[in-house]
Amino acid sequence: MEAISKNFKLEKTIKFMLIAIISTILITISSKIKIPFYPVPMTMQTFVILLLGITLGHKLGLAAVSLYLIEGIFGLPVFANSPEKGIGIVYFTGPTMGYLIGFLIAVYFAGKFKYEKGLIVNFLKLLFSVSFIYISGLIWLGILIGWEKPLFKIGAQPFLLAELFKLFLLLLLLPILLKIKKLIKIT
Repeated sequence: MEAISKNFKLEKTIKFMLIAIISTILITISSKIKIPFYPVPMTMQTFVILLLGITLGHKLGLAAVSLYLIEGIFGLPVFANSPEKGIGIVYFTGPTMGYLIGFLIAVYFAGKFKYEKGLIVNFLKLLFSVSFIYISGLIWLGILIGWEKPLFKIGAQPFLLAELFKLFLLLLLLPILLKIKKLIKIT
């Protein structure tokens, strides 16, 4: 009986690690593809962060995003604009660090929420989750470049229209994502 229990734990751990690694690949791909959008090009990184939260739940989602950040800190070119604008801890501690840390909070809340049939309630849950990316991003920008700068105008406003588009896309995909969550559930 003990051997069966150990085998089950090993399978669960392997499945957990495989899903986390595939998730970091998805985040990396979403950071590299720039879609023409107004007023600035859009990446799908925040979309994938919320998607992972919804489909993986808060624990596995948090593990996957943490692994992604660790990969980037240790020099893998997983972040947007890397390796062009640097890699590793130097890139991580640059202007986007607050946003990257916000990924952790966003995936946690997106994964913790229960999604029902109400579109408005689900929209507000996703909006709440993604807002932490911008809040932590703006806080870090203020620390880095100074609080007297127009932080909201340079660090959030250009991305709001694209963010709304991504939230509506997630709302459309929500029934499918919840089915995927049931399929990959790690118990």
